[in-house]
Formats: sequence, structure tokens, C-alpha cells
Amino acid sequence: MTSNRRSMLKGMALGGSGAVLPGALASLAAPASAMAQTTDGGPASRAWLALAQKMTEWDAKFSTPPFSGTTSNERAESRLLMADALQLALDFWTRADTANPMFTRFVRPNRKLLGDNPDAVYFFAPIRPDGEYVIRGNTAGATYTSFTVERAESEGGRVIGLAATLNDTEFDVAADGSYEIHVGGPRRERNWLALSNDSRTITTRHYFEREASVAADQNLVVPIEIHPVTQPAAPLPPGEEEMAERLQTVATYFEAVMHISRPGDVPRPGAPAMPFASQVPNRFTDPNVVADNRAIGYAAADNRYLQTRYILAPDEALEMRGRWPLCRFANVVMFNRYMATFDYVNRRSSFNRKQTKLEKDGSFRIVVAHEDPGLPNWIDTGGRPSGTVFWRFQLAPGRIEPIATRVVKIKDLKRKG
Repeated sequence: MTSNRRSMLKGMALGGSGAVLPGALASLAAPASAMAQTTDGGPASRAWLALAQKMTEWDAKFSTPPFSGTTSNERAESRLLMADALQLALDFWTRADTANPMFTRFVRPNRKLLGDNPDAVYFFAPIRPDGEYVIRGNTAGATYTSFTVERAESEGGRVIGLAATLNDTEFDVAADGSYEIHVGGPRRERNWLALSNDSRTITTRHYFEREASVAADQNLVVPIEIHPVTQPAAPLPPGEEEMAERLQTVATYFEAVMHISRPGDVPRPGAPAMPFASQVPNRFTDPNVVADNRAIGYAAADNRYLQTRYILAPDEALEMRGRWPLCRFANVVMFNRYMATFDYVNRRSSFNRKQTKLEKDGSFRIVVAHEDPGLPNWIDTGGRPSGTVFWRFQLAPGRIEPIATRVVKIKDLKRKG
């Protein structure tokens, strides 16, 4: 790449100029002999280059404060976030068909977004606000299964809340785990999800409490399918105008995900209050202050959450003590600055109740540290000096004991055992 091309790319990344980028990217991609012959590639081409512009704009944000990371790892993870958000947007929206939808796996070990969960499998599907569908599936032994209908400003746009939610205590499950749920259409007393005029997607949650994290299980199968009540005619191959619309939706969705996943320490103007999020590092708020999760885009209505930012020196550990409550599901997981889980395939970065070794009195003692303190229930930070500790308590009928914390020297933990 010549120095002139490098200078032009740097200028675009810092400036984010929509007027310059499409032509500039085309010239960068074209051979020098063809630069003078570059022409408008049509609406699909313009939409594709507009998507590239979104990438350039977000790269510029992640290259300057307050978005830019302070460590090499954070700078790398910000680009992983961009790659994962783009991958999901392309995977989902380039071929999304609201007339005849299909479920897509949302997150997995090699695609982490929006507060994913090592103990869960998620799917989502695109829908029409005026559509009518039927979902058939099997719980596959899950501890908890639920469906939520997300409201959004537009197709692929920012999620503004939940239109409806249904968990497996609210729909009929046969002895073999099979079920059938209707979506939209005439009101039904059971097994029905209502649609609003801004309903855009359906998200499913399948939580498991097992010794091994199910999200890392390559052989796990959760049967689920969605079909329209009235089968539409086979669609025609897309034309360039339709392809342009799809790519515009990809760009819209990418932008929406990036806004949600922006660094946790960067203010989000207009974001709903989250009383479960502690403003004091290494400490948690009261878990019994219940937030309205329906106002949070991708939250589960049945969960109570807790979160704090941990900040630890290389020789320090965060000790957390409490008791698992009576509830359907509970776990604690680690997120990086961009709401993505730590490595749960090669390291222990989360605990559910099944995985936790309890104290003699039935309580738990979980330790977050950069190195193994020689104790049960060690969460491995992978060397990150800071991150988010996030708890889920699902369908808890009563009071949850607050979680006590203290920052201690790792050597002291090793000495006391």
C-alpha cells in the first residue's frame, strides 16, 4: 500500500466522512490502472460501502478516548466486538425472511455479544408485526426455557423493550419435553405470544445448570423451529434494490448492537436506570431491588441481576460470599468491557449452582483472581486488571441474601486456605 493510500485511509478513519468513504474504498480496492474507470455500482454497492463506513466510524471511536482501551487486550477485544457484531448482523439480516422465518443461534464460544451466558443457548428469529406464526420445539432437558418478543424502532433497529414474554411455567410442555406456541393472530388463553405494531424479533433462552458449560458443548441440540401459519409463495431471487435494503438493515443492526455494547464505563445518554448495577467497584447493590427488565432491550423478564466492575492489582483477589437462593436458575459470569464473556472453554470464568463447591454451612465462597489461589471456586480473570462480575437469579420467589465482598492479597488467601 502506498503512503498516499495509507494517509487517505487514516484520514477516513479519524474523520468518518460519508462523502469521501465510498469512492475512497472503491479506489483502495481497485487496481491502479482501473481507478480512473471506477463507476457507481448501483444501490446494493452503495449500501455495502455504507456498511463499511459504519465499521470505519466505530474503529475511529475505539481509537480515541473515552472508547479506546487502555490495554492491548482491550484494544483487541473492541475489534472482536466489531467483528462479532458484523458477523451476527450479516448472518441474520442478509437472508432474513419475516414471511417465512428461521431461528438463528445468537451467541456461541466464537461469537460473544450483549451479555452472553456460558450456561445458556439462545436463538432468535425475525418476524412481522402483523404476522402469525407457530413455534414447535423441545426443552431438551433445560432448566428453563423462555421466549421474548422484542420491540424495535425499525427492522434491525434499536430494541426499545419487550412486547411479550412467556416461560415454561406459562405454556404447556408434554412429558417428552415437546411444546407448541402460537405467535400473533387471535388472542389465546395459553401458549400464545402477542405482537405489537413494533414487534421485530423473537428471542429464545434455554438455560442449563450442569457441571460443564452448555454453550461450549458442540454436541448439544435444542430442537426448535418457527413457521408461518399460512405458507407464503416461494420468493423470487433478490434484485439489487432488495439487496440494498437488506444491507441497510445489516448496517442498522450493527449500529444498534454497537451502541448497546459500547464500553461499560462510557455513559449511555437516555439509557434506562439499572439499580442492579453498582457504581462502586468490587461491591454489589441489594439483590432484592427488582428492576423492570422489560424496559431493557435484551434482558430476561424473569431474572434478577447484579453487577459490579472489579478492579484488581496483580497480587489482589476479589472474594465473594453469599448463599445461592431458592430459584429456577442462578450463576455468576465475567464480562469484558464490551459485555462479552471471558473464555469459558479453556478457563473457569463462571459458576452455576451445580459447579460450586459449598462451605460446611451451605454458603459459597467464590474468588476472582489473576492466578490460582489454591481454593475451590476460582474465577480466572485471564490477567485482565478490570472487568464486570455479573449475577443472574431466575424466578426467585423470596429474598436473596446480599453478596459480601472484600479485596484481599492472593498470598493471604493461599496462607489461610
